[in-house]
Amino acid sequence: MRKSKPKKRILLPDPKFNDTLVTRFVNDLMVDGKKNLSYKIFYGAIELVEQRVKNDEVSALNIWKKALENVTPQVEVKSRRIGGATFQVPMPVRASRQTSIAIKAIVFHARKRAGKSMSDKLANEIIAAYKEEGGAFKKKEDTHRMAEANKAFSHFRF
Repeated sequence: MRKSKPKKRILLPDPKFNDTLVTRFVNDLMVDGKKNLSYKIFYGAIELVEQRVKNDEVSALNIWKKALENVTPQVEVKSRRIGGATFQVPMPVRASRQTSIAIKAIVFHARKRAGKSMSDKLANEIIAAYKEEGGAFKKKEDTHRMAEANKAFSHFRF
């Protein structure tokens, strides 16, 4: 690369939970720069999770964090071209990429869900991920299965 790496931007914590991970999630949920609407959707989804999962020991924010943890992939496959053939080489995922993949998976599969409001769909996807089911969790399982199947090519790492 000719240029130096860009500086990492510092995210401010969100106003309600005082957590930077929530801000990161809201930023990925945001469409057309409408951050306020994105916060309303997220907080509405957290309230719905709290109503639907009547668990006194665990708060709704901790349920969301556990759901994120459940859809976080540890390995992924990358295409590597060696001698005219393309191999799917399993690679470990670095921590910052793990969280971004998990967040994007939950948001993507929540958008694909059937439901009335986005906060309702997001709440359903969070609950499904917490129970280790749903589209985002299935995506993680497929990624791990693909990496396991191509374990023979792991010596091609770059």
